[in-house]
Amino acid sequence: MTRRGRVLAWTGGVLGVLLLGTAGVGAWVYQHLDGNIHGVDIGVDGARPVNLSPGSKNILVVGSDSRAGANAKYGRNLTTMQSDTLMVLHIAADRKWATALSFPRDSWVQIPACTRGNGSKSSPHHFKINEAFSIGGDSGDIRKAAACTIKTVEKNTGLRIDHFTSVDFQGFKGMVNALGGIEVCPKHAIHDKKAHLDMDAGCQNVRDEKALGYVRTRYSVGDGSDLGRIGRQQEFMKALGAKAQSKLTSPGELYDFLNSATKSLTTDNALAGIKPLYDLAATVKDIPTDRLTFLTVPNYYREADVPTDKANVVWQYPQAGRLFSDLAHDREIGAAGKQKLAEAAKNPVTAHAVRVRVLNGTGVPGRAASAADQLRGLGFTVVGTGNAPATDKTTVSYPAALKTQSEVLSSRLPGIKATESAGAAPGAVTLTIGPDFPAEMP
Repeated sequence: MTRRGRVLAWTGGVLGVLLLGTAGVGAWVYQHLDGNIHGVDIGVDGARPVNLSPGSKNILVVGSDSRAGANAKYGRNLTTMQSDTLMVLHIAADRKWATALSFPRDSWVQIPACTRGNGSKSSPHHFKINEAFSIGGDSGDIRKAAACTIKTVEKNTGLRIDHFTSVDFQGFKGMVNALGGIEVCPKHAIHDKKAHLDMDAGCQNVRDEKALGYVRTRYSVGDGSDLGRIGRQQEFMKALGAKAQSKLTSPGELYDFLNSATKSLTTDNALAGIKPLYDLAATVKDIPTDRLTFLTVPNYYREADVPTDKANVVWQYPQAGRLFSDLAHDREIGAAGKQKLAEAAKNPVTAHAVRVRVLNGTGVPGRAASAADQLRGLGFTVVGTGNAPATDKTTVSYPAALKTQSEVLSSRLPGIKATESAGAAPGAVTLTIGPDFPAEMP
């Protein structure tokens, strides 16, 4: 149950909904809990990825760090909504496997134009992925926060998002309290003012603010990265799921748990209710534990590409691109695929290590220089620009020795496949710009 518990817990308390289905509680309880769940109509504008695997489901899960109401103590001068955790749960069309993919909140990605709370549009730019939730939610409107986050994930992954669910701080704390707390075993003492946390080393039961602080703490543990926090959150949810299954045997305990979970839950309208969440849980509850895969998008510190940036990570290509493609086409990654990603992470080919020659095949002056500026901004090493014969399509070519480097570049250009060329300039990958070259590279 360990892995299954994590999936169910992170899909917005679905574990509790399953327990509700077996506890035989009264209809009035069902109606009350059903009414707790907040459904919203999320309208995502603009072009969206094609659904390449009808029948599969991609559910975007956000841990909401809103600073409104009871959450105000966790940050000053923050008038917009925040997202603390971001993941996509992919459920296969045949319902025989699933993958939970976490996105580090410090991922440096392209944020597309989004509608703000006042109706104005933001400009496309690069920043941390969790900013998308803040842009759309700058006036506290979770519909727009969700829409901007969905647009951002779709833009950078090519995955079509089918559903959205968000759980906020206070609901999480209530679920933990209903279980009497969760045991954690930090190896070192933790003192984190931002997370309002002071903990001694060693195993201990945490609840209330201490439980919340433990899953939020970052800067005072390990290397201070969001990657370590993701691991702690996954382990905490594993323990929460296991304890919920073993402890929630009385109607009172069960009600408290479910009441906290559903009160803090916001979903798209299609998931808004006990029945649709129960149906969702029913699709994953029989998946074997060895076919539930937990992954974090392959990444490395952006400092390797941009020495002045010591705060963010960038996704590791071509591995990230292949991972997104596999999920989009409903191909299982599994244990073997996870191991390959772990091996590749030991020696990533950074963007800075890719030398690129940019040629303009559009006939429009300045296109090569503009593309070169984009590439430099992403950390690539541009060794020169020039003109090429007119072409209808953007191409990437490479000498035999630079196949991997060419894949790093082409994976940032959706639909472009690199080709080996005996005539390619030695020591560099050649990017020839066509009319289809994107105005902004992800």
